[in-house]
Parts: sequence; C-alpha cells; structure tokens
Amino acid sequence: MLCSSGAPTLPPSRIMFSLPSKSIPSAATLLLGTLCLTSTVSAQFDPNNGRWKKRDPGNVRVMTWNIQDNIRTGESKLEGNLSWHAVVTIVASLRPDILLLQETADNGFVDSVPDMLTVFDLFFHGGADPFVGGNVESYVTKYAPGYVLPHVFVSFQTDGFNRNVILSRFPFKDLNGDGISQYNNLFFMQADAYAPGTVGNPIIRGLQMAELDLPDSRYLGDLVVMNCHLRAGGQSSDLSERLAAGKNIAYMIDYWYCGAGSGIPDPSNVIFESPAATSVLDSLTPVILGGDLNEDESTNFRKGPAEWIANAEFDHPVLDGPDRDRGDSTYDLAVNQCNPVDDATQGNNSTLDYIIWQDSIAVRDLEFIFHSGWIPSGCNTAYPPELMHFPFPNNASIRASDHRPVIVDLRLPMKPTEATDPTPSPRPPRGGVFPGQ
Repeated sequence: MLCSSGAPTLPPSRIMFSLPSKSIPSAATLLLGTLCLTSTVSAQFDPNNGRWKKRDPGNVRVMTWNIQDNIRTGESKLEGNLSWHAVVTIVASLRPDILLLQETADNGFVDSVPDMLTVFDLFFHGGADPFVGGNVESYVTKYAPGYVLPHVFVSFQTDGFNRNVILSRFPFKDLNGDGISQYNNLFFMQADAYAPGTVGNPIIRGLQMAELDLPDSRYLGDLVVMNCHLRAGGQSSDLSERLAAGKNIAYMIDYWYCGAGSGIPDPSNVIFESPAATSVLDSLTPVILGGDLNEDESTNFRKGPAEWIANAEFDHPVLDGPDRDRGDSTYDLAVNQCNPVDDATQGNNSTLDYIIWQDSIAVRDLEFIFHSGWIPSGCNTAYPPELMHFPFPNNASIRASDHRPVIVDLRLPMKPTEATDPTPSPRPPRGGVFPGQ
C-alpha cells in the first residue's frame, strides 16, 4: 500500500508512468517506489526552516534562469552587493542537477566559448581571474562544498550578444546513434505537418540540446535536455517567429527524437542532419526543455510557444503530441513558494520562463519560482543558509537578474529504492494556495 502524507494528491496519471507495457519489467518500475520518504529525505525541502533542496535525492532538479548578462568575463567576481555574487549564492542555495542559463557572455560583444568555459570554472571553483585581475572571491563551492556541475556545454550559437549554456551533474553521451551528444540550434528542416520548417532562417534566438547519461545503477533510462531563448518583442514578426520556433521544436521532439510513433527517427525525412540519427530515444528517456520563451501563456490570448512545445497541434485526446506516448507533455505552473498568487518570472507580471517535460516518463514532484525578496514578507519561510552569505539576502534576486529562476524536481524511472515516495506534492493552479499557507 502506498504511503501518504495526508495532503491532496494528483490524479493517477500524474503519479504513475504511462509507458508501453513492454517497457515495464515489473510493477516496481511503474511507480517510483512504495515507501514513504524518511524524515531525513523529506526535510531536504522545508522552506519554513530554510531548506530548499530536493525532497528525494533521486529526483532530478531542473532549473532555468535568464541571468541578464551577469555571468561573463568582465563581471566583478568579488563578494558584496554584486550581481555575480547574487547569482552564485542563489545557485548554491538551490543546487539544481541541470542548470539552463540564458543571456550569458554579453560584454557588449560575445565572449568566446573557451573564455566562457573558464568563466564557469571560476564560477564553481574560484581562482585567479584572468579577465579582470585579482582572485575570485565568490564561487559556488565556497558556500556549497561538494556541489558542482562539472559538465558544461556553452552554445556556439549567439544572437550577436548572448550565449545559452547547459550545466549538468550528468555526463554527455550520444543517445540516438548520430555520434553527437551536444547540438547547437535547430537543424535546418523542411516544412512538414504543423511545422513551418527552418530552411533559410532558423527563426529562433538560440536552442541547444544535450543528451545525458544517467547512472545505470539508479535510473532505468537517460535524459535529453533542451535550452532555448526565443525572440523577444511584441511586433507581429516577433510573435510569428516565436510561434514558428515552438512548432519546430515540438516537431523535433516528436518526429526526430521519438519517431512520431514509427520507431525510426525523422520518418518524413525532412530534417537535414549529418550524420543522421539511427535510433529514437528509448521509452524510459524523457526530453525536458527549459528557457526564456518570451511569451506569457496566461495573457497572450493565443496558443503560444510553451503550449505548442507541450501539446503540438491538437490537445488531448488526439495523439499527435511531443510526449513519448504521443499525448500532451506538461509545462510548469510554478508559483512563488512564498506568495502563491505570484507566478511572474520577469518583472511583476510576466511569466516568460518555462520548463516543459514528457510527463508519461517524468513525474513532477515539486515546482516553484524562487524570489528572495518575498521570503521575509510573512509567509513563515526562511532564507537558505547559503544565501546568508549575500549581504542583503532579500535583495539577492533583484541584484542577480530581472528574471527569476524556475525550478522543477522530476521523478524519472528508477530502480526500486528504500526511501522514495510516489505521491507528488500538491500542484495548485496559478493563484492557488500551497497547503499549510
């Protein structure tokens, strides 16, 4: 019998894996475990006491964040009321397993890929700063000893100023037989189905993809992550480019990575990749996308890029979606943990940053937006201890970026363990109230 905390639970489709029967060796792999979390594990996420880590160490925490040019060669890397220090202490506080960053490398010109690899080594480990001189005072392992994301993919693609970056706890590994594990931007592809294609124009500010090798001792599959930054602006051309990008990304996930139900990659033969992929992802390996989509799905009065990437052309029950079972995927409904009516990720009103995942494989455990300014506002939530190294903790988020990080903890298909709880935390609608608040 499954353990329960007594809190409201999600429908069964959000608790169990909806996988093809041939992919499920036993009932033990259908659920993510049959035992309650121990008090030690559950206490890892206890914001009332300043604990903001994962509820279960087996979950994979994905965090997307547009850091507004504050990780670059020319940034001051000292401690103090500085943007770099704010970003460092927030990352150290939240400790994602996968960190998707947008708007790095902008010095008025674009930092090179090798220089940015050096910058991220300094970001985590400190050392002498070859760019502005002196020693780096603020770095992640100083405040979170032992926590590091050693696998770094800095995108070759730029918009003339910025680069996207994927940082991972897990190593890169080719998963679809093309000999490549890291991709810069969409491939050129012809129009097909609902996708307009990209021939002559990638119609996107930047997309990168990375295939990750999860430990076989714990996980039954692997993982693909995408990081994107779509066109900003409200002109008709901006709206069109974002929509085209969303459609193309949905198509890539469904047809190229998952075979659109055919069992072979790119069954319509419209994607120009050399060498070509030779296999689709296995049915236990999800695709997860995060990024700054630059459009608020709750106020845009149309089916925007997040909804296209999650659902493709038709909503459930039509099976044309980018999920592995060809149903609809999920995009986050994260809200501020301290203020549940606040779902803005940029400024005071705009929800522009999203995480989207194949929910027939990956099951949401937690989702929230982090904003340090809300913590002392009377919601009985405490600062993470790592954030206390910032001189004004309540001001850290504003100092770090004009965007707020979005965090989703996902449960992936795992080998049975002794301390996993299959019941996700309640998922209130935007504007709802978290239990106990």
